[in-house]
Amino acid sequence: MDDMALALNLCAVSPAIGGVLVRGEKGTAKSTTVRALTALLPPVEVVAECRFSCDPAATDPYCPDGPHPASPPARTRPARLVELPVGAGEDRVLGALHLERALSEGVTAYDPGLLAAAHRGLLYVDEVNLLHDHLVDVLLDAAAMGRATVEREGVSVTHAARFVLVGTMNPEEGELRPQLLDRFGLTVEVAASRDPQVRAEVMRRRLAYEADPDGFAARYADADAALGARVARARTLLPAVRLDDATVLRIATLCAAAEVDGMRADLVIARTATAHAAWCGRTEVTVADVRVAARLALPHRQRRNPFDPPRADDADLDRALSDAGLDEPEPPSDDPTPPDDPGGPDDPDGPDDPDGGPPDGGGPGGGTENGRADERHTDPRPDGQTNGDRPAPAPVPAAAPYRARLLRITGTGAGAAGRRSAALTTSGRTVGARRPTGGAAGRPDLVATLRAAAPHQRARGRRGPGLLVRPVDVRLPVRHGRESNLILFCLDASGSMGARQRVGAVKAAVLSLLLDAYQRRDKVGLVTFRAADAEVALPPTASVEVAAARLATLPTGGRTPLAEGLLRAREVLRVERIRDPRRRPLLVVVTDGRATAGPDAVGRTRRAARLLAADGTPAVVVDCEQGRVRMRLAAELAALLGAEHLPLEGVAADPLTHAVRSHTAGRTTRRAA
Repeated sequence: MDDMALALNLCAVSPAIGGVLVRGEKGTAKSTTVRALTALLPPVEVVAECRFSCDPAATDPYCPDGPHPASPPARTRPARLVELPVGAGEDRVLGALHLERALSEGVTAYDPGLLAAAHRGLLYVDEVNLLHDHLVDVLLDAAAMGRATVEREGVSVTHAARFVLVGTMNPEEGELRPQLLDRFGLTVEVAASRDPQVRAEVMRRRLAYEADPDGFAARYADADAALGARVARARTLLPAVRLDDATVLRIATLCAAAEVDGMRADLVIARTATAHAAWCGRTEVTVADVRVAARLALPHRQRRNPFDPPRADDADLDRALSDAGLDEPEPPSDDPTPPDDPGGPDDPDGPDDPDGGPPDGGGPGGGTENGRADERHTDPRPDGQTNGDRPAPAPVPAAAPYRARLLRITGTGAGAAGRRSAALTTSGRTVGARRPTGGAAGRPDLVATLRAAAPHQRARGRRGPGLLVRPVDVRLPVRHGRESNLILFCLDASGSMGARQRVGAVKAAVLSLLLDAYQRRDKVGLVTFRAADAEVALPPTASVEVAAARLATLPTGGRTPLAEGLLRAREVLRVERIRDPRRRPLLVVVTDGRATAGPDAVGRTRRAARLLAADGTPAVVVDCEQGRVRMRLAAELAALLGAEHLPLEGVAADPLTHAVRSHTAGRTTRRAA
C-alpha cells in the first residue's frame, strides 16, 4: 500500500510521469485510495465558460468553444477525477456530434465526452483490464497525442485531452493489452496485509467511518491538509530539481540492461526520479531517487511473452541496477546471529513413473496403446495421493509454444468484437443499415439516413438548401467483422497420456491455443478429467494468463473418466449460455479417446458425446494418440460429437516447422537425460 500511495503522490507532483496502474486482489481499497487522491491536488485555473478546461495562460487554438481572447476571463475550480465506466460507449468517451443539426443547419454541434472532462485532471478506469478494445484504442490515441478527435461522416472536432491515467485491476480477471500497459508510467502491486494488528486497525477505521463519516473526515483533516501542502510544495520545487548528465547516462544504462522495449521507460524513470527528489525536498536527483523510480517504472515493461506476469524479478532488477552503477550497500544487521546454513542434503526426487495399473477399456475411449498400461507417469490411485512419504511427481513442463492454426466457428454470430469467428459487430465492413432498436446508439450511416429522409422533404415543408432530418430517419450501419468466442478446453490428464515427452507436447499444444485465444480476445475455460472424476480447473474467464498458470501445474495420472469430462464441459457451457448468450462457444477436447474409468465407460462416453452434439456445440477433438499402431478412438469420438478431428501435430499453423522443432527438443531432452 505504501508503494501505491507513493506512486499516486508522485503523479500528483508531476503529471508528465504518465499515470499509475494499480494491480491487486479484490478488497484491497484500490479504488478508495485512488478516489482520495483528488483531495490532495491543487485547484485548476480554467477559462470561464469553457467546457474543455482551457488554460487561460495558453488557450487551445482548436478549442470547440474558441477562439478565446488574448486575456480571457478565468475561474478556479477543484481538480477533477473523471471515472470511465467499463461499459461506456465511444460517444460517451469522445463526445457526440448532432447529425441532424449538421445536415439541416450546417453547424457543428458537439457535446463533450469524458476525455474533455478529464483534461488537466485525472481519468480513472476501474477494472481497466475489462475495458473493450475500441475504448482501449481511443485511450491510446488520446494518451499518445494529448488530443481527442471526433470524426463523423466528414465532420471533425478536436480538442486537448491531457490527463493522468489511473487504472485499477484484478489480475485474476485478465491482463491488459501490451500497448495500454506501456502507457501507464508506473505500476504497483497491492495485497491485503497478513498482520492481524493491521487488519484489525483497518476494520476499526472502516467501522468508525460508517458510524460517523463527517466526524471521521474531521479527525484526519489536518493530516490531509499537510499531505496536500507537501504535494503543492513539491510541484513548486519540481522545476528547480537538477538531473545531471551522469545520472541520465545511468538511467539509460539501467534500461538497456533491463532489456525494455522502446524509450518510454527511460523518460518515465527520469521524470519519476525528479518528482521523487522534489517530494523529498531536494534539488538534486540521487541514486536513491533513481532506484525508487526504477522499481515503479520497470516491472510491467519486462514481459517477454503474454503469459509473463508484469512484475520484475527482484534479482534481475538488482542486477540491472548494479550494472548501471545504482546499487547501494545493505545496512549492517543488528542481529549477531549468523544466517541459517542454506546447505544440507537434497531431498531425493521420487520416481517419475509409479507402478501402473492393469490395462482396460476399448471402443471410443477404451484400450491400451501397444500393450502399455494406462496409469503411467503419475500416481495411479483415484485420489492422486502418494503412498507413505514418497513425494508426488513434479508436473511435467510444457514444451515451447508455437503459432497455432486458427480454429473458427462456422456461421455468423453477434457476439463481442474480437478476432476469431465471423459476426455482425460494431466494427468491420458495412454490409447494410438498420433502424435503432432498444435505445441502441452509435455512429449513424449517413448515406442510409439521407436515403430514408429524402422522400419526406416536401411533406415536412422543406425550404432552402438544408435537409430536414428527423430521429425516425436515422439508420445505423450493419457491419460484418469478427467476434471473440469462449474456448473451453476439455483436457485429458489421465495416465493414458503416455510419456513425459508426450505430456509436454500436449501442454505445448494447449498453451499455443491459449496464446492464440489471448491474441484474439477470447474467453477461455479449462475442464480436466483424470482418476475417477472431472473438475473445472478454471471457470470461463478473460484471464488467459491464469489458464496458462493452471496448465503449468496440472497433475496427470490415473484412469480416464472421459464421459465425466464431457458431461462436466456440457454443464459449464449450459451455465455460460445463460450468463453470456451472445458469445458462441467452441469446445476443444484434448484426448486420445480412451475411456477407462467406471462401469460401461465406453457406452457412457458415447451417450455424453451425443448429448453435446444434440446441443449443437461446435467442437474440435485434438487427437493425442501416438505410436505406430493407432486405434483411432479420438476420430470416432469426433464423429459422435460432429466435430473436427485434429491430430496433435496439426495444431501448429506450420506443421513442418513444428515437427523440426519438436524433433530437436526431443533429442535435446534425451541427451540431457
